[in-house]
Amino acid sequence: MDLSGLLGLLLALLAVVGAVQLDGGELGQLANLPAAVIVVGGTLAAAAVQTPSAEFRYAIRLMLGLFRSSLPDCRSGLSQLVGWCELARRHGLLALEQQADQLDDDFTRVGLRLLVDGGTVDSLRATLEIEMVTREQRDLQGARVIESMGGYAPTLGIIGAVLGLIQVLGNLSAPEQLGSGIATAFVATVYGVGLANLLLIPLANRIKAYVQARYQYQEMVLEGLMLIADGHTPQALQRRLMGYLQ
Repeated sequence: MDLSGLLGLLLALLAVVGAVQLDGGELGQLANLPAAVIVVGGTLAAAAVQTPSAEFRYAIRLMLGLFRSSLPDCRSGLSQLVGWCELARRHGLLALEQQADQLDDDFTRVGLRLLVDGGTVDSLRATLEIEMVTREQRDLQGARVIESMGGYAPTLGIIGAVLGLIQVLGNLSAPEQLGSGIATAFVATVYGVGLANLLLIPLANRIKAYVQARYQYQEMVLEGLMLIADGHTPQALQRRLMGYLQ
């Protein structure tokens, strides 16, 4: 996740903590382990029930991996494609084989190797488009799973609050403890609403934005590799792909 995302999470946390402090409350009032177990555990359980196990595990990995991911840089990718085009025109497509071995991006590496192997433009497009669409659909499904968790969390928060109130009302013999008991019960609601609206739903939307940006980047790479295969000049390639930088 880039700096803006991390700053957003930090700002959300500071807003909640600051509101409690400004209202004269204590941060200890927000600490409630049973409420956290009900909200977090119940949300994960509900998502696991509605989702096949493989998709659920992938969605969790996708959510955790987002904190280590950054948006692809189309400008850098275009410069790389222009360099490969120059190299191919000077020394032939086989000169790109060493470039493929140095790439960390699986999609670009596969495409470059297909280009070196002398495959047709149609086979290059078909292979890479299958990879693009399959990865996009899988990641979007993962985002939908996380988004559904954002829908369950507030409801689990209400369940936690009701359970807390049941405990409070069952102990009416100590009326002096009712105020603090009711306040503790509603902490679960705060956890549920906060988890949904400050973390899960924003993360799901961020994954969707990341998937869209990655698809656009891969589309640019695919078009660039096809232009290299057709023997276009570096200048023509750059002119054709400049629109992706917008």
